[in-house]
Amino acid sequence: MPAHIPGNEFPEHTSAAMHLEHKDEEKHVGVIGNERLTALVSLVLLVLIIVELVTSAFLRIWLPAHTVVGVLLVGPLLVKMGSTGWRFLRYYTRTPAYVRRGPPPLVLRVLGPMLLVTTLVMVGSGIGLVVTGPTQPFLLAHVFSALPWLPLMAVHSLAHLQQVKRRLADDWSTQQGPRSQIGRGLRLGVNLGVLLLGVIGAWLLFPAAIPLFAWSQANVIGVGPFLVGMGAALLVGLITQPWKMEKVG
Repeated sequence: MPAHIPGNEFPEHTSAAMHLEHKDEEKHVGVIGNERLTALVSLVLLVLIIVELVTSAFLRIWLPAHTVVGVLLVGPLLVKMGSTGWRFLRYYTRTPAYVRRGPPPLVLRVLGPMLLVTTLVMVGSGIGLVVTGPTQPFLLAHVFSALPWLPLMAVHSLAHLQQVKRRLADDWSTQQGPRSQIGRGLRLGVNLGVLLLGVIGAWLLFPAAIPLFAWSQANVIGVGPFLVGMGAALLVGLITQPWKMEKVG
């Protein structure tokens, strides 16, 4: 019988089961990191969207600010699309760690593509207005895409608000140990980086928007679509109560 050497009670090589368990733990950490990146960029987007909505009500005065913030939205929006798209891909390719976390509620999965399309149309047409000036196709697309976008965004935001708060609290908590904060600096750096790129983009595009600003001073920019969209968002929110859709995970 082989001698039992003190200090060498464990096998020299890990077993296949231990290796798989380690790899699974790494994937679980990846899931958590993805969720926290999504939560952080969602907060950034929410702040920017609120500023956009406020400036929308006073476009004659605040159109330059509305334009700058619209450009700033592009970077965080791409990050959000990337993080949620990655979760979508990993879930539907049956990655175990993502499957265990489960999908969002069915209603949000149905509304998600519609929200994505209306967001891309609205942001894309807004950038088009900055580049080409107040051309009719971009102007109509920008105004009328806001009508369905506002209630869709209201449902999406209210459904995920508590989850975002919880993910951010976990990420910045000092009570869960250093392992729970893995990747926090990277997540923060990604968000600050895309905002910096947005500032540079706004600075480069701002001169091209001068004709748009001049046009806004000579033409009445009504708040009718904005008020209709906000009314629809409030009504849809009260009917669906999306904060009850949240899935605790």
